[in-house]
Amino acid sequence: MINRLSLFVQDYIENIHMPRIRITDIIEILIISFLVYHIMLWVRGTKAWSLLKGLIVILGFLLLAGLFNMSTILWIAEKSLSMMVIAIVVVLQPELRRALEQLGQKNIIFSFLNSDSSKQKGRYSDHTIDEIVKASFAMGRVKTGALMVLERNESLAEYEKTGIAIDAAVSSQLLINIFEHNTPLHDGAVIFRGDRIVSATCYLPLSDNRMLSKALGTRHRAGVGISEATDSLTVIVSEENGKVSVAYGGELFGSLTQEKLREKLEMIQDKPHEETKKQGVGWLRPRKGAHNDKKADAESGS
Repeated sequence: MINRLSLFVQDYIENIHMPRIRITDIIEILIISFLVYHIMLWVRGTKAWSLLKGLIVILGFLLLAGLFNMSTILWIAEKSLSMMVIAIVVVLQPELRRALEQLGQKNIIFSFLNSDSSKQKGRYSDHTIDEIVKASFAMGRVKTGALMVLERNESLAEYEKTGIAIDAAVSSQLLINIFEHNTPLHDGAVIFRGDRIVSATCYLPLSDNRMLSKALGTRHRAGVGISEATDSLTVIVSEENGKVSVAYGGELFGSLTQEKLREKLEMIQDKPHEETKKQGVGWLRPRKGAHNDKKADAESGS
């Protein structure tokens, strides 16, 4: 028995090759882990995150095709691989350019270390919600047009850079002053991040949805456009008739009361599940009356 055990040790245990771990190997592992971690943080804040999830779905489908030996699908995937790589680079061109610009900044290390600030993204206090509601209807009474975008999980940094940096606490007086006629900051959109106003006079993409009424002006189309491109929520005050609308997920919800506006804004507060369940989330999905909302806002113009 002892002889057999000794033979087993000689044949298997002693022949196991244990690589020599150097201090440089440990440093290399730490550097790679650091880079991968912060690349994933960066990806989550860009459109690349949605693209990555789509790629995972495609890879899962190809894995099933390989398991079931679907040769035609695998042949098509193999031939289109190079084209897909080029397409990904084209789609992510703005994000890749911005990442390279950040690498050239001197404070790149500190921005990595302070990445905890992203935790505040998309979280809004009751005070912020109250101030936005108060400002919206105060401007609506005097028919002052406004366009206010609330950032959620997807970063609005690309659009934020098109405006003027503010970085101020949210207050109804400040919002009313920003959108006042003939003031330097009134034209364009205001972007919120957490409980801060981060930028004003921002340019937003216009929606090309043909289902929207032709009577809608640029302000409403911009609100719908940014809601199609990101997961943000946009509050729109019409300059024509003072009506307040909300754009979310490519849908336009018009002619809102103060209670309805507050209800919609509370849905993006990321409150505990129990509170959110009590409030309901039915408005986030297209409603049977959503088309009527669009018709109601069609009279609002820009």
